[in-house]
Order: sequence, then C-alpha cells, then structure tokens
Amino acid sequence: MLYEDNHILVVNKRPGDIVQGDKTGDKPLSDIVKSYIADKYNKPGAVYLGVVHRLDRPTSGIVLFAKTSKALARLNKMFANRDTDKIYWAMVKNVPPKRSDRLVHYLVRNSKQNKSYSHEKEVPNAKKGILSYTILKELDTYFLLEINLETGRHHQIRSQLSAIGSPIKGDLKYGFDRSNKDASIHLHARQLTLLHPVKKENLTIVAPPPDDALWNACL
Repeated sequence: MLYEDNHILVVNKRPGDIVQGDKTGDKPLSDIVKSYIADKYNKPGAVYLGVVHRLDRPTSGIVLFAKTSKALARLNKMFANRDTDKIYWAMVKNVPPKRSDRLVHYLVRNSKQNKSYSHEKEVPNAKKGILSYTILKELDTYFLLEINLETGRHHQIRSQLSAIGSPIKGDLKYGFDRSNKDASIHLHARQLTLLHPVKKENLTIVAPPPDDALWNACL
C-alpha cells in the first residue's frame, strides 16, 4: 500500500497481477483490495471500490482506486482530461537515437493480437500517442529511461519505444529478444501527481520498483 485515506487508495502493483477480472479467471487486484478493506474496517457486505485506470499485466507500479463514488467520478474526469502527471521508468538494451526526445506516433490497435502498432504518419483508425523520454541512467548493458506520458493509449510506451528501436527488456511482443523469467517486462509506473479529488490538495505518490538486480542498480 502506497497511500490510503477515506476517499482513495493507491497500490504498488506487482508484475503479473491483473487490475480487473478478465477471461483468465485469475483473482484481480481489485478483489484483493476489496478483501483488504473488508478485513481492515470490519465491513459487512459488498465493499465499494472504483477502478480508475489500469496497468498492463506484465507492468509494475502505481494503481489508483476510488473508495467512494464521488471520488471515482472526479478521478475519471481528471484522467479523461489528462489533469494528472504520470512518470514511468523503462529499461531498454538498445540506446535510443537521442538522450531525450518527444515522440509522436499514430497508434493503431489490433484487438485480436492485443497489440498496438506505431506509425510516423497519420493512418486510418489511428490515435495520436505522445510521450517524452530522458535517459536517466546508463548501466553496463541497459539504459534506464524516464518517461512522461502526454496521452494514454493502449500499450503506448511499449509500442513507441519499439518503434524507435528500443523495446523494453522482457517485452517479446514488442521486439525484445527474450522474455523475463517471471513473464514481467521492465516497465514501471513510477510516479503519479494529481489534485486530491476531495481534499483538493496536490498529491505526489512514488512507487519503488520491483526488487531485482537491474531495478536495484537504478536506486
């Protein structure tokens, strides 16, 4: 747990966890959090929990939930209007063309493949994806990128980094040469800054990355 009050709750998701139930039938993070609330506060009956946003299954980091319908409505509006700042960390082996850059692509989602394709020019059915990255740290074999998301498209970071020749470590789907042993990818939702939906105070939440040798070398 990274943060909790009467209105919101923020969790540091482990790679492999799903945020909401899907066809796999695996227990989602939302159910785990509901059980936690029920136990902690001795709540009988159904626990209210609003899912504000999601992270891909192999990704780790910040997931925000709403504990009240009022908070959920306001957070949904904030996320829709891009009134939040999200920072991600990604580990890549191939150094990007520039030390820092703003990437603009046109992303087309293929639902059957559960994959998004990045195009440099506008194509039919595409949605514009924008992010900025900076090389934060150079390790022996890998580069740590800090990424600021301007839009929130399906698999956006994974697709755009792949498009510039720097797929994320472990991300076979987007061109990395081998998977991670635990089926994770080295993409981490590191920081979220937003206006609290009820208290109206600025809130910045930072999530430590998973405990592995590569991430630990960046801290």
